[in-house]
Amino acid sequence: MKLDWYFDFISPFAYLQHCQFDRLPETAEVNYKPILFAGLLNHWGNIGPAEIAPKRIFTYRYCYWLARKKGIPFKMPPAHPFNSLSALRLAIACDSEPQAIRTIFETIWTLGLDLGSEQAIDHLERQLSVANIAQLVASPTIKDKLRQTTEEAVERNIFGVPTFSVKGQMAGYENFWGMDALDMLLDFLASEEEFNDQQMVAIDSLPVAVERKR
Repeated sequence: MKLDWYFDFISPFAYLQHCQFDRLPETAEVNYKPILFAGLLNHWGNIGPAEIAPKRIFTYRYCYWLARKKGIPFKMPPAHPFNSLSALRLAIACDSEPQAIRTIFETIWTLGLDLGSEQAIDHLERQLSVANIAQLVASPTIKDKLRQTTEEAVERNIFGVPTFSVKGQMAGYENFWGMDALDMLLDFLASEEEFNDQQMVAIDSLPVAVERKR
């Protein structure tokens, strides 16, 4: 089965979910889809968790706590949020190969390095066997690919990262947003029929009773 995974390296939840890919069925084939989280926020008129001061600190503390609880190596980068464009483009330049994705994630969230630092760049160039990352990620072709993949995510009604997107047997794509939706995804893969009962179908057309003024 094919699973499209839309992610941005800026998200600690994407890193934490990636560290739990061993829970996926052995038959699962993950198609890595680097996208720009800020592009989703702009499209949906939303703000990220790091743009709400108290939520920002709680999110970091929660991620650190959760990583420690699950035994996942975790170290915050020197500053967050950071500009993830170069990392996303680098992943695409490496054909979104799983080991390259892992290396980039670990550089940020295991080693806690600043992506713009010489230390991070030297580390990535050595580990990925690439030269001159700055020139590599400046390619117009790579930039266009990232833009296209982000637009593709919007077309699938994806609004956040990380998100698994799966082609259902009965309908279109089903999206599973967030690290904590992994169990929901696993249940869907085991029994898609349970996601098409009367209540699930009714939720899809649930009306809005009141809207907040903005």
